[in-house]
Amino acid sequence: MAIKTARSTVGWQQNSAAHYKAPTSRRRVCTFWLAGKCNRNPCRFSHDASLPGNVYHRAAKQSSHMAEDFPGRKGPESSPVNSAGSTSGERSESSTNKNPLKPQEKLCNFWITGNCVKGDACPLLHSWFHGVDFAMLAKLEGHKKGVSGIALPSGSTKLYSGSKDGTARIWDCHTGQCDQVINLGGEVGCFTCEGPWVFVGLPNTVKANNIQNGASYNISGPVGQVHALEVANDMLFAGAQDGTILVWKGGTEADPFQMAAPLRGHTKGVVSLTVGRDRLYSGSIDRTIRVWDLHTLECVQELVGHTDVVMSLLCWDQYLISCSLDKKMKVWGVATEGGSLEVGYTHHEDHGILALSGTIDARGKPVLLCACLDNTVRLYELPSFIERGKIFSRREVRTLQTAPGGLFFTGDAAGTLTVWNWLDSPKSQKEQLPQPMESC
Repeated sequence: MAIKTARSTVGWQQNSAAHYKAPTSRRRVCTFWLAGKCNRNPCRFSHDASLPGNVYHRAAKQSSHMAEDFPGRKGPESSPVNSAGSTSGERSESSTNKNPLKPQEKLCNFWITGNCVKGDACPLLHSWFHGVDFAMLAKLEGHKKGVSGIALPSGSTKLYSGSKDGTARIWDCHTGQCDQVINLGGEVGCFTCEGPWVFVGLPNTVKANNIQNGASYNISGPVGQVHALEVANDMLFAGAQDGTILVWKGGTEADPFQMAAPLRGHTKGVVSLTVGRDRLYSGSIDRTIRVWDLHTLECVQELVGHTDVVMSLLCWDQYLISCSLDKKMKVWGVATEGGSLEVGYTHHEDHGILALSGTIDARGKPVLLCACLDNTVRLYELPSFIERGKIFSRREVRTLQTAPGGLFFTGDAAGTLTVWNWLDSPKSQKEQLPQPMESC
């Protein structure tokens, strides 16, 4: 795929500066400026801790206007750079460093809107990510509400996204432009794809589209919003708002989706599904995880341990990884002779966790993507859980997806779909500029 973005300069350029003399009684540094909150121009206090007390520099305020198209776009979207030569593990959120000139792992809210007056002297990040071995390729704008599903069908040059605004968008992977907007008539709860089929979870139905022959089906049966979809063993599984998991098996050419027995057991909505080792795993608002045998379609185990909604599930190697709004990730493994799963490790975050996805970096190492309620996505190397980097967003990221060729995608609640890729060799963030997306 060849989505391209214009190269950007490092950070915001300071086009001009004004020098002012202040009364000798006002020589202290502006505390609001240190906190990134001063909006006075001129200000009677110093805006540079390194200058004499009677002089300060104030950078000219930058325009917050940004072009809609990728070519020539300037501003936060095209500046994936923060401190030179830093790595994701050098600092933490709890850092107590008080040096206002040393970058921290916190995004500058004024930079997001194009109104940061500090330029390179700002102590906060002027970048959408923090890390040295991955980069942002493009931001795809268009959805009016949160992105709730992303699909990249095998062999296709089109990227599909669904939103709570009731539309699906089809993006050209070579140009990054939206080729088509489809009004689905209802809020999109999830996306998945298998072969030429793209499946969309909607209220009370699942829409199935074959991108090769153009066939389209509305599969009825679910009650309420369809929150999760999964395909395995020639079966389509849909987790619905009423706590039921609907199952369809392959049928005839005229009727390719035939209803099988529904899976019941959850007492509240099913919001996450994943498949691994001949098992279907389902996570629910009822705070439990159920394990289903893919051959018999019977529940073989109920996993209890989370204290809030089980938002996402991921199979990695012989383990099941779950996350919840209770701020915990749990790694489940087989610890008994009977093959039952038990918690082997619990990882704690500072905020509720919304989504998980797994990817492989350029060196072949497994990396876990973890989206949290603080508008960040954390990248952890497995199995050590060493942090490899962090992605920032205007709103919380609720959808994660990976693709071949080192690509991965994030979709946030503001409606932005962002494309990322792993770099062949780690670089300092000053060297990282948007790269072309290679062919799907």
